[in-house]
Amino acid sequence: MPDPSTTMAVTAGGPTEENPWGAAPGRRRRKLTLDRALFMTVFLGLPVAVFVIFVVVPIGQALFYSLTDWTGFSPVMNFVGLDNYAKLLHDETFLKALRNNVLLTIVVPLVTLVAALAIAVVVTTAGPSTGQVRGLNGSAFYRVVSFFPYAVPAVVIGLLWAQVYDPAAGLLNGMLTGIGLDGFKDYAWLGEVRAAMPASMFVMIWANIGFYTVLFVAAIKGVPAEIYEAARIDGAGRFRTAISITLPSIRDNVQTAYIYLGILTLDAFVFMAALNPGGGPANSTLTMSQHLLNIAFKKSQFGYATAMGVVLALVTLLFAALVFAVFHFAGGRDKKGDVRR
Repeated sequence: MPDPSTTMAVTAGGPTEENPWGAAPGRRRRKLTLDRALFMTVFLGLPVAVFVIFVVVPIGQALFYSLTDWTGFSPVMNFVGLDNYAKLLHDETFLKALRNNVLLTIVVPLVTLVAALAIAVVVTTAGPSTGQVRGLNGSAFYRVVSFFPYAVPAVVIGLLWAQVYDPAAGLLNGMLTGIGLDGFKDYAWLGEVRAAMPASMFVMIWANIGFYTVLFVAAIKGVPAEIYEAARIDGAGRFRTAISITLPSIRDNVQTAYIYLGILTLDAFVFMAALNPGGGPANSTLTMSQHLLNIAFKKSQFGYATAMGVVLALVTLLFAALVFAVFHFAGGRDKKGDVRR
């Protein structure tokens, strides 16, 4: 006959057929030890504290200042509610800057990523059509050359291209007139309304294309070579392979790259300030960040400028959400709703 105490122990908390490990799951709480407390403090509490101090608090302050008429150089400020935001709706300069930023966000990421993806495909999978799948000969050289502009600071790139675009002594006009295009003699690339924005876009594309080329090359290297070999056996050409295999396989990388590059163009302060500090002819290259700086430090309207910053932050969040939605509905999930692997 079994011992009653043993039977009670097995029934109450010992191993059973349903729970071979003993006590019922979720009923026993692990004891808080010094090691666990230190771990939670260092790896959870400290990052949360840093995030709150340097992110949440400044955001809260910005929201508060945007509701005041603070001049930025005086402790006196009056609460004006949503007047600053209402004023933005009638600020033609700000609306022009907003349109410029939207135009940059549409054109620059699209052109940059398409070109970067094309270069990445060429240097990884566009080699010989027989044998092992590989890129062109000397592909490492192309990667280094394309990445070089990204290694140069943005402000330096802007200043260099401002000299290239110089109407009188610029390299671009010198080359164009040297091949017989006399119409570009003394042509002000950054001084013409029609040319200022395209010229600025080209500089931003040239500066960023190398980084995203290297990013896509690394992503394509992670796609199993057997998939490309199977497509080659089935008779798929290089363009078909790039569209049907490469692009879907690196969809997440493309999405992330588009968001990062879009955020860069929504700011674009460094490039535009170096190329056209005054905002270009008829404000054709003025961005929201440039207009914000002028309002804050030249007109001492920090409350109004902070409202512009809040709007810029909201536009950035809206852009990121839109990109996620587009990639999601464009095929990010299969018919069952599972994320593609």
